Amino acid sequence: MGPEMFEELLRRFDGPARSEGAEKQTDPAFAFAVLLIETARTDDRVTDRERGIIGRVLARRFGFTPDQVVRLVQRATEGAQRATDLFHFTRVIVEKFTEQDRIALIEGIWQVALSDGLDASGQEDTLIRRIAGLIDVSDHDRGEARQRAMQGLARMN
Repeated sequence: MGPEMFEELLRRFDGPARSEGAEKQTDPAFAFAVLLIETARTDDRVTDRERGIIGRVLARRFGFTPDQVVRLVQRATEGAQRATDLFHFTRVIVEKFTEQDRIALIEGIWQVALSDGLDASGQEDTLIRRIAGLIDVSDHDRGEARQRAMQGLARMN
């Protein structure tokens, strides 16, 4: 997604209130960001380290600039706070992402969950298991994604 497409996406986010919710829910970058933020929020707060990892994951996946990431994360945080469930966001992921992309998403979610120590809380683990099931990522692939996330985080430290 290039800068022009991102700007169009943000214009849609800032557009009329009546269409805002539907358009946000169909954008894969927004859906991915909401899932990352929701994982970070499982312990009722989002740390600076978690924000940094969310930013890196989004920038790497979509090629966004730091400013674009900040704007997307702000909007996705608002979306996550208003969301009543994750089903709509996970459906977007299933429809728009390949199997390998969905596995990479789970790896990014594990990076966020494990960023405050190389062990996920029970709530984080349950959420990731739920998300993986909703986006058709097998238990085996979820476990391997966790291992890769742990190795990546260990290299960052």
